[in-house]
Amino acid sequence: MTPSKRRFLPLLLLFSLSALFILSYHSSFNLFFASHNDTQLPNFNIPQNPRNTSLSNFTLTIKVLAFDRLHSLTRCLRSLANADYGNDRVNLHVYIDHFKEIDLGNGSLILDQKLEESRRILDFVDGVLWKFGDKFVHYRTGNVGLQAQWLEAWWPSSDDEFAFVVEDDLEVSPLFYKFLRTLIVHYYYNSSNFNPSIYGASLQRPRFVPGKHGNKLQLDSETRLFLYQLVGTWGQLLFPRPWKEFRLWYNTHKAKGIKPILHGMVTTGWYKRMGERIWTPWFIKFIHSHGYFNIYTNFQKERALSVSNRDAGVNYGKTAGPDSQLLDERSLDFNLYDMQPLSNLKWYDFCFREVLPGRLVKSFDELAHVLHSVQKSKTIILVNLFGVSQPITMNMLCHFERLDIQNFIFMGPEMDFLRDLARRGHPVIDSKKMLKSITDSKLKGLQRSQAELIQEILVQAYAIKTCLDSGYDSWMIDGNMLPLSSNVFSDMNDFSFDISAMENSKILFVRSSSTTAKIWGDKFIYEIAATAASLLGSYNSLSRDQRQFKYLMVKTLEEKGVRIQKVDDLSFGLKIGADHANQTFVGVEKKLIFWSSEMNLDLTQSSLGKLGMWVVDGNNSCTSVVCHQS
Repeated sequence: MTPSKRRFLPLLLLFSLSALFILSYHSSFNLFFASHNDTQLPNFNIPQNPRNTSLSNFTLTIKVLAFDRLHSLTRCLRSLANADYGNDRVNLHVYIDHFKEIDLGNGSLILDQKLEESRRILDFVDGVLWKFGDKFVHYRTGNVGLQAQWLEAWWPSSDDEFAFVVEDDLEVSPLFYKFLRTLIVHYYYNSSNFNPSIYGASLQRPRFVPGKHGNKLQLDSETRLFLYQLVGTWGQLLFPRPWKEFRLWYNTHKAKGIKPILHGMVTTGWYKRMGERIWTPWFIKFIHSHGYFNIYTNFQKERALSVSNRDAGVNYGKTAGPDSQLLDERSLDFNLYDMQPLSNLKWYDFCFREVLPGRLVKSFDELAHVLHSVQKSKTIILVNLFGVSQPITMNMLCHFERLDIQNFIFMGPEMDFLRDLARRGHPVIDSKKMLKSITDSKLKGLQRSQAELIQEILVQAYAIKTCLDSGYDSWMIDGNMLPLSSNVFSDMNDFSFDISAMENSKILFVRSSSTTAKIWGDKFIYEIAATAASLLGSYNSLSRDQRQFKYLMVKTLEEKGVRIQKVDDLSFGLKIGADHANQTFVGVEKKLIFWSSEMNLDLTQSSLGKLGMWVVDGNNSCTSVVCHQS
């Protein structure tokens, strides 16, 4: 052989091996000797990934959870083998739980039956020829139950590794993988549609609302995809990062003996009856505390890409039969792979109440639109969170949800916590960014001040002005207070003056009228801010009340000769604090509770706890889900 031929020999060998691999990979394959549909995957246009990951590293592993149902497992694996995986390499992991320990004194015959049953299942799985990727079998040495089967099935090794989990009584459509892959490309790898709040996608038909007294699960025929907080155990795709986050959260809470109790949820009743036999209450509690969502399909006619046969087992005492109809090529009467932009999809919470994420106001142009989205009976509640801690804010939010108060918007300094509230669907004003959109040159000069007091005053004054411009009454309330009823603000709405202020609890009411609209211009806002700026030199000598917007606004209005109604807040509210540690509601009819902003968090929490008004857990999450039908 000549030297030139020897140089090309390695390349020839590499080309031959590559051709052999491609030919073998494209050869006919089917686990059960049936022909496989060779339809190719759709073409994908992949924008830059927001997390510096690449589809070239994408892997999906099917996790099958099995126990003692050979017939179910056979049917499940047959459906998985008949699916179209295109040219992708898809691995199969089968987890087989061991039978429970049997008393040898009374059950030797049963023991022999169980051993034989296990051998049959293992022989069957060993004989499965899975030509789409690697096959892995994990046969447990002891019975661990459904919870451990789910939780121990996967630990992602990268941000490009996905898991599709199926229990053994499931069947999947031949189209399921092409659909999941298209979904992952569109909502995970496409930066314009990626959202860290999404933890995966369920292929089961949506049919359950876990929040007690929640809305009926109704969707129009045009809705193919939507987001819903509930996890789907009948064919669930899991994204890597949220699953890792959940596992670490679970480990911490389990080790500390913290139970996944979430009042107002049907699933909590399941947990109280079944305990650690099930895993979903843990995941639901985690999702609730983190504000995460799942992608669901809505194919009408009771069709789905994954169907549970509801065989007798942990969840069903006796076989109930298929819950839906499998969607396949014959019944496909729409474009299954048409993925709408994420901005077009609707989001729903555990009560199946629509959630509107992303209402983070960064400019005055955006403010009017968000105010319109929250207003109720032409009234807006503006909540000042400057100087208010996260637990206090969350406790207020939990009470708003309990009382079905929705016409509010939070405002505060720029911080991750407020952005996270907006991500979860709560309307928020980012004060720092909004103030950058001020056009008045005099106000621009003031807002450049680093004093938070000036920023606080400007954003509150402009928020009220925008309410007036839109024809809305506005309540400016402090975060260090709680309403006691859903109609608390409408009950106090009979103030005889257009502008009313409570003496100490930092509540201000501004009625929408020609008088207030005339007063509340840019000039007036400048005068309030200028008054505050003049006091900055003696800031430390001012009382806490004198540092508040309400005090400065009232002072400026009175100097202009405007009449303001002064209201005794103790006639409406109950004040708590060190001097009121043993207070109760017995014989007291009040509309709200308030406390000094200088009161420390421990004392506030303790005082509210004694009154049954502290409803936040250790995760700064509401202890209950309260549904109000739309």
